[in-house]
Order: sequence, then structure tokens, then C-alpha cells
Amino acid sequence: MKKAHHHNRTQTRTRLGVAAGLVALSATALGAAGASAAGTARPQSRQIASSVLGSDYKITLTALRSATDEYAASVRLKVYERTGGAWKETDRVTVGDVDGWFWYPLTGSGAVCEFSTASTEPAPLTVSLLLTPSLGCSGPAHYVVRDGRVFTG
Repeated sequence: MKKAHHHNRTQTRTRLGVAAGLVALSATALGAAGASAAGTARPQSRQIASSVLGSDYKITLTALRSATDEYAASVRLKVYERTGGAWKETDRVTVGDVDGWFWYPLTGSGAVCEFSTASTEPAPLTVSLLLTPSLGCSGPAHYVVRDGRVFTG
């Protein structure tokens, strides 16, 4: 009788061990699914400058945080044209190299060293951004906005 009782207790302990293992497995599977979902999420972004040219065009500069390096970022220049009372994107270019900027200086104060344009057709556009506080500003990048499109100037 005592032997059977002891056997019963071992069986219960084993069942609990298996249940705990399944819970751990589920958490691991969820963690992996969460990580892959985060990997496909849109990168963190922050608009760092915007300019409206007359009533026709709007130009924005946006910092896009790298998906692979938390310190790196790209800068996207977008052109919008007012169509039917709303802004519609007409062109976009990457300023400098992809992931060629640093996220924290770009999203801090004083990130934009120069962002100048004119309400002419075509419109000249100059962009200079902070590399790091110690390195200072990037050399100016020159563009021309013509008929809603961006060209290297």
C-alpha cells in the first residue's frame, strides 16, 4: 500500500514538470514571434525639418532609425505637391548614405545646420546636418526641385 502511494506522488510531480516545460516552451515561441514582428515593423522615424514653397510644394527631412544599428540613421528628403487641398508625395531621395548618419545627433537640438530653399521653379535646395557635436556639420548637399521631382544640384 505504501509503495503504491509513493508511486502516485512521483507521477504527480512528473506531470507538473511536463506542464511547467510546456509553459516555458510557449513563452519562448511567443518571444520569438514578438522579435520577428518587431523586426518587420516600420523603423522609428522623426521629422527634423519642413519647408513650404509658396502654396505648391512642401519639402520635409526625416530621420529614419536603422533597423540593424540603434545608433545609425538615414535621412529622407520628401517633396509633396498640393493636390485638391491635400499634400501628395511626388518624390523622395536619401540624403547621404543609407544608415550614414547618427540617430541621436540627428534627433537632438541643432540637428539641422542648413536647410534652405527658394520659391522658384526650379527651386534650389541646400541641406547640411549635424554629424556629431564634435565633428560639426556635414558638407552641404545641393538639390534642385523641378516639377515636384528632386535632382542632385
